[in-house]
Amino acid sequence: MTTAQLTGTPPSSAPAPRRAAAAETGRVEPRRRGRLVLAEKVVEKIAGQAANEVSGASGRSGGLLSIGSDADPAARPRVEVDLSAESADLSIKIGIAYPGSIRAATQQVREHVTRRVEELTGVDVRRVDIEVTFLTTDLDDGRGVLR
Repeated sequence: MTTAQLTGTPPSSAPAPRRAAAAETGRVEPRRRGRLVLAEKVVEKIAGQAANEVSGASGRSGGLLSIGSDADPAARPRVEVDLSAESADLSIKIGIAYPGSIRAATQQVREHVTRRVEELTGVDVRRVDIEVTFLTTDLDDGRGVLR
């Protein structure tokens, strides 16, 4: 066995067409880049931020162990992720603006979160479970929360 075969370069002096194209663009072949490992916390934060980007969806802030927490339009909703090698199942706890269609709001959150998580992480989102834990009105004080 020759050294060229051990290092993976072809025995001829001419580069392989794929390698020549990769060398011209400065890109490394996918199999030579290494591997990528995403932590569940990363996917949780991306999904929570994506849910918060939807108008009318909000999270809770403050409190200890969710006791005494208040609705906060700036807070990210709580997200739990079950991440496998190629897919993720998400569970989101959110507040929805009232009055309005809860079904339409949750569908909008589901579609937006799925799209953003898939485009930012490359992980296929199989399922998004949404639990509406409170409703908010347009009042800013604590009386605006319906439980």
